[in-house]
This record gives sequence, structure tokens and C-alpha cells, in this order.
Amino acid sequence: MMGNRLQMLPPKVDLDKKEILKQLAKSHKALAELKGYSDTIPNKHILINAITINESKDSSEIENIITTHDELFKTMSISSYNNPEAKEVLNYRRAIWKGYELIKTNGFLSTNMLIEIQEIIEPNKPGIRRVPGTVLRNENTGEIIYKPPEGEAQIIQFMNNLETFINIHEDGRDPLVDMAIVHYQFESIHPFYDGNGRTGRIINILHLILKGLLDSPILYLSKYIIENKSEYYRLLQGVTENNDWESWIIYILKGIEETSKETLSLVKTINELMINTGDEIRERLPRIYSKELVELIFFEFYTKISYIEEGLGITRKTASKYLAELEEERFLQSEKIGREKVYMNKALFNLVKNSIN
Repeated sequence: MMGNRLQMLPPKVDLDKKEILKQLAKSHKALAELKGYSDTIPNKHILINAITINESKDSSEIENIITTHDELFKTMSISSYNNPEAKEVLNYRRAIWKGYELIKTNGFLSTNMLIEIQEIIEPNKPGIRRVPGTVLRNENTGEIIYKPPEGEAQIIQFMNNLETFINIHEDGRDPLVDMAIVHYQFESIHPFYDGNGRTGRIINILHLILKGLLDSPILYLSKYIIENKSEYYRLLQGVTENNDWESWIIYILKGIEETSKETLSLVKTINELMINTGDEIRERLPRIYSKELVELIFFEFYTKISYIEEGLGITRKTASKYLAELEEERFLQSEKIGREKVYMNKALFNLVKNSIN
């Protein structure tokens, strides 16, 4: 048996089902609360930097690329530090920001943009797949359940259809339902040799930004997928075998609701930590306090003398003195990695690290 064939979008089924509509209301409410709060934060990209680390780690873990926050910290802070898994995770974070920039600059999402994003995740630049994709088989019988599109021309045809579906909105179609449909379709096309899962998860956030439901790359489903992994694959297969779009869409919508609530809590906690740290520095080290200094020590888990020097436009000697005072008051903790000294924001590091568990 050749297995189920992929259909062009939109799906030829009625998606105005009662359960979908009920879950849509909850998902939109949670997402709107996250957007509303994040829009009020003047330096939200600093907070998002921390959140994207967790997403990058989670999304890569789904593909069995496993690393720790400690290894990520070392790889981020020292360019010569060699940990291939951590580098792959950080490439994923770069790909998120690249996608965000492309969406903001162009106002649409194209196949060529997705190729750019995938080439950051998998830097060997192979482009669209030219060989057959992995078939899906019945575990018991070995029968082919699904065979992805084959040949570059056919894959591009499906990608052009997907591109049209993403960018040309029809009245009555809910963008969150569209996001679930787009995710299924992209993963089923499987257009690249590698990195399809990670690229597909980046498409989720870019879709929300494109549709105006978020202004920043702040919401990610990877942790939800890890926690409900068997359900994720079972429901994907349910669409393929039984055209069961309803169960799949409800799964994704529940993920949006849960993840929006968790992300809102994390963003609030990071923002509170940043405000409280700023207040304490102003009180204990008024001579060196500035809003810009606080932002610099929260931009990543760590900072260096050169970052303070350049960020504040001060001499290296003064920057070094500022960091020594911040360490003395326990706002930062220095660590020697190789020949370089870095200063870790331990409170931020622990907060982000613990939020993933």
C-alpha cells in the first residue's frame, strides 16, 4: 500500500466544531493576557532572550540533542568552548531571532525565508530535499501509513500552497486553528533533509507574530510537546490516517493556553527580578547605578568587561571596577573559563534553569 497522500490546503473538513470553539476562547484569552503584559515592558527583548534559551533547549531535546544550562552558559560566553550539542541549541536561538527579523521586515513568511531559517539550524545549506523522505510505517505490520511528497518540484508545489495558506487570510478562519493546520502540513511535507521539526516549531511563533497575536517571539510549545510527546505523534498520525483534524487542533490549542499561562508567569518573575535588582543596586551602589547597567547584566546570563565598557561608553578600567563592585555586593559571580573572566547573573541563571523543570 502506498499510504495516505498529503492534500493541498485548506483542509476539506468543517472545523467550526463546538469543542474547538470552546478551546479557542480559552486559548485566545491566555494569549491576549501574555501579549498585553509583555507589551507593557519597555525592555522586553532582554526578558525574551532568557525565554528563548529554554525554548532552544527544549526544541532541540525533542530531536535528541541534549545539553545542560551550564554547558549553554559556557558556550555562550566563550567562543572557543567546544560543545557541539550546546552550539546546535544556540544556532536554534539564532534561527528564532532571524525568523523574527524576517517577519518584521517583510510582513509575510515565504519558503525562501524558511530555507534561511533552516540553514542556521543546519548550517550545511542543503536547501529543499531532493531524495525521498522517511516513510511512516505501522509498527506491527510494517505497512506504509504515510509517504511524504517526493521530488523537488512536488515539494515546492506543496510549499507554495502552504505559503499561500499562511499569508492570504480568508474571513472566518481563526489564526490559531490555522497555526495548527500549518504545523501539521509543514511536518508532513518534510521539505528539508534535517531540521524539519525545529523549523516547524519556529514557524509556530512566527505565525502568531505575523497574525498580530504577539509582537515578540515569546511563546513556545516545545516544553508542552515534550510533556505530551506520545499524544503529539499519535494525533499527527490521526490526521494522516483518519482526517481527524479536530483532535489535533484541540491539542495545539490547549498547548497555546497552557504555555501562555506558564510564559506569563515566567516573564513576570524575570521582570520582577530585574526591577528588584535595579532597586538594590541603586540603594547599595548609587554611584554606579544606571538603568543601562542593569539591562546589560540581564541581557544574557553573563557579562564581560568589554560589554560594560562598550555598553556604557566608559573606560575598561572603570568597567572592571563596576563589575568588581557588583560582585562584591553579590549581584554577579565571576568565573574563569579558559583564559577569560566572565561575570554570571546567578539569580537570572537559576530562575531560567529551574523554570524548565
